[in-house]
Amino acid sequence: MPTQILMPALSPTMTEGNLAKWHKKEGDAVKPGDILAEIETDKATMEFEAVDEGTLGRILVPEGTQHVQVNQPIAVILGEGESAADIKVTPAAKPAAPSPPKPQVKPAAPAPVFTPTPTLPPRGGGDGSGALAAPTPRPIAPAPAPRPAAAPVAQPRADGARIFASPLARRLARNARLDLGILRGTGPHGRIVKADIEAAIASGSRAPGAVAPAASPLGKDDVIALAGNIPYTAIPLTPMRRIIAKRMSESMARAPHFFLTVDCELDALLRARKDINETLGQKISVNDFVIRAAALALRQMPVANASYTDDAILRWNEIDVAVAVALDDGLITPIIKNADHKRVPQIAAEMRDLGLRARQGKLKLAEFQGGTFSISNLGMYGIREFTAVINPPQGCILAIGVGEERPVARNGGLAVATVMTCTLACDHRVLNGAEGAQWLEVFKKLIEAPAALLV
Repeated sequence: MPTQILMPALSPTMTEGNLAKWHKKEGDAVKPGDILAEIETDKATMEFEAVDEGTLGRILVPEGTQHVQVNQPIAVILGEGESAADIKVTPAAKPAAPSPPKPQVKPAAPAPVFTPTPTLPPRGGGDGSGALAAPTPRPIAPAPAPRPAAAPVAQPRADGARIFASPLARRLARNARLDLGILRGTGPHGRIVKADIEAAIASGSRAPGAVAPAASPLGKDDVIALAGNIPYTAIPLTPMRRIIAKRMSESMARAPHFFLTVDCELDALLRARKDINETLGQKISVNDFVIRAAALALRQMPVANASYTDDAILRWNEIDVAVAVALDDGLITPIIKNADHKRVPQIAAEMRDLGLRARQGKLKLAEFQGGTFSISNLGMYGIREFTAVINPPQGCILAIGVGEERPVARNGGLAVATVMTCTLACDHRVLNGAEGAQWLEVFKKLIEAPAALLV
């Protein structure tokens, strides 16, 4: 019986993907381990290997197709003795066409009701007798149909003044069920602006009995309107950009970030790096030393090698350091597993291999999914200092700036040293300020005494 090939879930967060390229064509022989296709997931472009042997009988989803749902049939493999005539693929059920709306029959208007209405004649009576004239019938319009109940609106201010608010503030207030009538604006001429809404939400000022819904992102039309309806070019979101936006938004909303910064002197490390590269003929970067130092600091201070759950703080028994690598359409974090057990040259070799395959989209799922701690280094771009967003479910991420010559105070005088600024972002649910500071203290000592990193 022909075997259907289904769209695989190549990462835990994947619900759909783009079929970027077929490596086999119809009629080609297929054996287990052969690369069938390249699939663009929410993380990277990954190769999809065959697990069955046979002949590629039919391609159901052509290359270049986007938004292919996980478990949707994409191809059919024919076994020995089977032919294309044996392929019976049930097409996906199409949604039923909506039935045409039934013509609405308007109810006949009710017959007008007449009631006698006495009319007064001219003074002295129309016939000079002064008697009342005969009653003249007058139609009475039927009672109007009841209107549907209007949506509740914000109450006006107690003083009856008109409420002035920006369009964005009104939208945010509507989403949060805020009563604009109880707010005082801080914008020009008392106008209510976004900051006033955010302050009211933080203080719990809502309409009576209202429950705050989850904040909804601005739609494209909202953004265009707020920008002033200027011309624009829409760049479609790739699966990677979409998942990065989702995960980083969730991280900032859920994890209470705090940041700790320390300056590390690099002169001794740079001398050690130069000696290794010249003596052993290897290419080791400062970032390789940073990975090793972070791993050893996590071994000494395992409080930072942890994740928060509603039931417990999970302190990981292995130290897997994820390192951010920039791609054309986003970033990916390949992982140095058991980094505390690896020497600097081994870390350097692994990072070169992982970085190269990350940019080629050839990383395996286990090589970028997970990690217990992250490092983001923007020093190669000349960035002196920055803060990074924690990569959930990890508890910390270390942001590395450029190593540059700066004046430093030494023995009561001024000297020049190569200094690198490092900022640790911490999830306050996992560790507190003192614990984060102690971790940075250990890290700083290791960076400034690189002999400890080489043993």
